[in-house]
Amino acid sequence: MIQILFALVLAEMALILSLLFRTPLRTLVIVGLDRSKQGRGPLVAKSVGGTVLVFFSSTLYGVFSVQKRLTEAGFVNPTDEVLMAHRLLEASLIGFSLFLVLIIDRLHCYIKELNLLRKFNEEVKNVKNDYEQRKNADAEMKTTEIKQPKLQKLKSEE
Repeated sequence: MIQILFALVLAEMALILSLLFRTPLRTLVIVGLDRSKQGRGPLVAKSVGGTVLVFFSSTLYGVFSVQKRLTEAGFVNPTDEVLMAHRLLEASLIGFSLFLVLIIDRLHCYIKELNLLRKFNEEVKNVKNDYEQRKNADAEMKTTEIKQPKLQKLKSEE
């Protein structure tokens, strides 16, 4: 079980690293996370998360029961000590895995929001540039309209 949990934690860390840096892999990860949050995906994720949380609480209960046995006996039994270390390692890995899942979810949300803000910012810049170009074009038209009567007066005076 510990090997599976170590693999899970390493995979989650790799996923977080792929989300942190702008690479082609990042877009694939974001698309995959988007698709996993559609349809039945949230229901499956909640049920898997709930199962892991129950397993985490069961492991913590086992740690506390071994600890209670150790304090009641008054001496350290090597079997209980190994069992305690094993359960404590499992609980730590499960807790860290749950924490990394929360980080992945938040990073995904922040990246999506950042992309939306960047698109909105680009649209605002485009609108502003269009407005400035129209304003400059109108100003040029007015200056040419003002210059034309002056040119006509100068031509008529000659």
